[in-house]
Amino acid sequence: MSASDEPLKPSPAESAGKPGFSIFFATACGLGYFPKAPGTAGALGGLVVATIPFLFCAWLSILADAAQGATNHVDVRAYLLIQMAVGLMVAAIGVWSAGRAARFWQQHDPQKVVIDEVSGQHLAIALGCALPIWRSVPVSWQTSIWGYLAHDATLNWKYLVLGFILFRTFDIWKPFPARQLESLAGGWGIMSDDWMAGIYAALGLWIARGIGL
Repeated sequence: MSASDEPLKPSPAESAGKPGFSIFFATACGLGYFPKAPGTAGALGGLVVATIPFLFCAWLSILADAAQGATNHVDVRAYLLIQMAVGLMVAAIGVWSAGRAARFWQQHDPQKVVIDEVSGQHLAIALGCALPIWRSVPVSWQTSIWGYLAHDATLNWKYLVLGFILFRTFDIWKPFPARQLESLAGGWGIMSDDWMAGIYAALGLWIARGIGL
């Protein structure tokens, strides 16, 4: 997040009252009110948002495989499509709500706005762990959905931890062009630098997967 406190002029509608829905989404259901490291809390929320579609696909795979007597697998193509839909929805809500919240608080990038961390962290995990998209990924554990997070899947605990560390590192560091993207107007400036951090983190995850981590 930017530390800038540049005042922004609220619109007439926003001046009339608190934009409750916008603030609710912009603070990621209240995660932005954490007294310490609200950005880290938002990134943890992004991990949850990224994990739920994976567990949903895993659950469907378990049901299908149990009916057919097949080996458990996750269809990464279906997983990627769901993650794309979730990512676009969070990004769109983020641009809208972050911009309105920033105008209400009259700050360029309020610390309480953490929907950008949610979106960026989701992008890092979804993009970094969903590929390759041309095959199903077998897993050897068949005991429960949680086995998919523990062994041989495109998304496991190691990738969650590494993706979180990489995203927070790039989000704070803001390598080119992340810092420059902060100058974009309204919610676009708040969100886009975190999307760039998410892309860098995804590249790091691709490298980790490529070397067999």
